[in-house]
Amino acid sequence: MSKHETVRVQLEDQLARLLKRVGVIESDQRRPHQRDAPEQAVERENDEVLDELDEMTLGEVRRIRAALGRIADGTYGACSTCGRAIGKERLAAMPSAHTCLICSTEGRENA
Repeated sequence: MSKHETVRVQLEDQLARLLKRVGVIESDQRRPHQRDAPEQAVERENDEVLDELDEMTLGEVRRIRAALGRIADGTYGACSTCGRAIGKERLAAMPSAHTCLICSTEGRENA
């Protein structure tokens, strides 16, 4: 069992949940609008919310896939900016983190 096996499993589970959510959001986005003008206005507002949720969810999907890639190539836990170890507390709180707290707070993070 690798050093980060537990994290890998957690990330894969989270990724599966997020991809399912993306499918539901995208299905809702493809649903036709009502013909009633007031209903269309509400649906358009809902579409904006769905677009934001989709964008946020896909961003998290990208971060998780990148973290899984770092686990696979052995670089997980090392800051992608300075190369120092990312703190255990930070990784526990945000397993997809790719920068240490110092680089993240100093704005050196490449999001």
